[in-house]
Amino acid sequence: MKNFIFISPNFPTNYWQFCRELKKNGLNVLGIGDQPYDELSSDLKDSLNEYYKVSSLENYDEVYRAVAFFIFKHGRIDWLESNNEYWLERDARLRTDFHITSGFQDSDMPRIKCKSRMKEYYQKAGIAVARYHIVDDKEGCEKFIDEVGYPVIVKPDSGVGAISTYKLSDDEDLEKFLGMKEPEVSYIMEEFIEAEVNSYDAIINSKGEPLFETGNVTPNSIMDIVNNNDNSIYYILKELPDDTRRAGRATVKSFGVKSRFVHFEFFRLTKDHEGMGKKGDVVALEVNMRPCGGFSPDMMNFANSANVYKIWADMIAFDQTTESDSRKHAYCAFAGRRDGKNFVLNDDQVRAQYKDAIRMDLRLPEALSGAMGNQMFLAVFDTKDELEKFYQDLLAVRE
Repeated sequence: MKNFIFISPNFPTNYWQFCRELKKNGLNVLGIGDQPYDELSSDLKDSLNEYYKVSSLENYDEVYRAVAFFIFKHGRIDWLESNNEYWLERDARLRTDFHITSGFQDSDMPRIKCKSRMKEYYQKAGIAVARYHIVDDKEGCEKFIDEVGYPVIVKPDSGVGAISTYKLSDDEDLEKFLGMKEPEVSYIMEEFIEAEVNSYDAIINSKGEPLFETGNVTPNSIMDIVNNNDNSIYYILKELPDDTRRAGRATVKSFGVKSRFVHFEFFRLTKDHEGMGKKGDVVALEVNMRPCGGFSPDMMNFANSANVYKIWADMIAFDQTTESDSRKHAYCAFAGRRDGKNFVLNDDQVRAQYKDAIRMDLRLPEALSGAMGNQMFLAVFDTKDELEKFYQDLLAVRE
């Protein structure tokens, strides 16, 4: 029996389903988390063979001892994974220290975590990238801005989501940023691209071949959502565009991705951009070597009449899946509404008006609300017009 250690199986709260499908496939599923066992959901308890509680997942020594205990009790560990961006480097360090070879190692981290290093692999795949500058001093930044012009985007070269990401529109913004940035953090400055974010989401087998593919569109900027305390919307596409599929598969090959669930982000230009491409072209943004966050796996299921938790677990256990490709496809919309806004429709009115379309209706935990809003609705639609009407109704506010 193969031993699989799942780091933080209790958060995000939907990730117990990865464990359930692993266990169904005959793996010995061993969880390490910081939540007391008695507080775990019954679904998660049933999906684990054993659980080891640490006081903090941030404490590497504690997590190291947990892995060592499981090895002592169960023998060699075949897989170790969290499927979580926050723990990506921790996972790699544990694999390296315990010689678990079925995933990224410490030496892989620079090219998959540093936005500056990602660019060379996108370029190897033949995909255009935004010009950039590693932030040094005011003079160096001004020289880059003279080349590309304002506005520019600055963010940590290695970071999660839109944390500490800013749009600088003039010299005053630049001065303010240089005065407030954390000195120990390396920042990347990029030319501003007018585009919407399109993703390639896939489950890749050990040969680098996709077992499942889909994608989403984010019309508004996650950076703006976080910085402006705005509503959040994005949706899973009914059909993955051919150019996104080609770019995604080329990126898989360039980065040498194997046996992973991935979320690659691209810009789709909303206007011609000199040196990048024409309106509608797909250009590089960044790679994420894990599933799209939050409840996106559930959205993929709703949109594709699929079970991505099973497909991923099948990839782990068998390197293939029995899930059929002959599925019904639809749009799946995410709407995260922000507390304190005077919406035309209150939550109960939304539920009444869209009861046949809504698939999930939840208050989001604080850890997710910064980027995703406070009240979440997931809904499925057959047409783009229905999708857009849903967003118009949910986001309309009284003057």
